Amino acid sequence: MIELNGITKTYNRPGGEPVNALIDITLQINDGEFVAIVGTSGSGKSTLMNILGLLDVPSAGNYRLRGQDTAGLSTGAQAQWRNKRIGFVFQTFHLLPRTSALENVELPLLYSDRDSIRGLGRKALESVGLGDRITHRPSELSGGQQQRVAIARALVNEPDLLLADEPTGNLDRRSANDVMAIFQSLNQSGRTIVLVTHDAEIANHCRRIARIERGRIVADELVTEPKIALQEAI
Repeated sequence: MIELNGITKTYNRPGGEPVNALIDITLQINDGEFVAIVGTSGSGKSTLMNILGLLDVPSAGNYRLRGQDTAGLSTGAQAQWRNKRIGFVFQTFHLLPRTSALENVELPLLYSDRDSIRGLGRKALESVGLGDRITHRPSELSGGQQQRVAIARALVNEPDLLLADEPTGNLDRRSANDVMAIFQSLNQSGRTIVLVTHDAEIANHCRRIARIERGRIVADELVTEPKIALQEAI
């Protein structure tokens, strides 16, 4: 699904030396994998995630997504790929405060060209255990529940790839465990997931860990026995 070859990202600073956020990244991720990209703050992991999600472009190297050379995609084509093929989950949820859980989840469907979108938002919320919270606003939900709404929003267009950037960073350990249980269930059903985290315990729930330091992949290993997360009753 994902092929990165020699990806480098350089930021130029006025009056200063260029900053290499990523250096010669070569990485392949296949359909159905659950990969953690692990690194400390400033290691380049979020820059890598932005490139994977077509939110940024590399300074050098080649990124192919499902065989498509992304360098040849127009801005409009990139937006279509993000809407149809990629689901995003962020640390800070990014929910609209004055709208219900269902309305938040249905937002990506505004740009959908599907023949029918009826019931997709409800189905996505039910898949993360929030079928009984569809009318609740974010302020009426716990942090863990808000993140599950965000996951449902990422899933509503049934994307090929789910990208999660520090999805447990604002959660307590119990809520983080619930979120990881959802990710594991999604992966077991065939979803490809790439998760960025600084937390080694969270990474151990994944089936493969790629470690990044100072913009370089320094290790890439399969997890023999991923830690099993069990979602607690709501």
